[in-house]
Amino acid sequence: MLKGPRALNEFAAEVRRGGLVATPGALERFAPEQLKTALHRHMALDWKDMDKEDQAANLCAAMEGGARVLGAFRCRVTPEQDPDLWIITEADRSMTTFLLPEEY
Repeated sequence: MLKGPRALNEFAAEVRRGGLVATPGALERFAPEQLKTALHRHMALDWKDMDKEDQAANLCAAMEGGARVLGAFRCRVTPEQDPDLWIITEADRSMTTFLLPEEY
């Protein structure tokens, strides 16, 4: 279970109730604080590193449920580069996974 500020929305509350895992690649590449920052953005529905269509699909999945939410974040790259960290929350909200795009 996550510790920290109260859930900002129902999606954040659902993520908090589920489990968290990270792939070896994500753990090797990113400091815990970077993962925490990205997770807080994910739970706050902040997917500004993604295109508008993907942001809209995530918002629908997060607020209506029934679908996975895949957040893509730029943690160690410049704005011109592709996101370098993905966070996937399963449709049933049982698990949220940190991974590198190449690990998908």
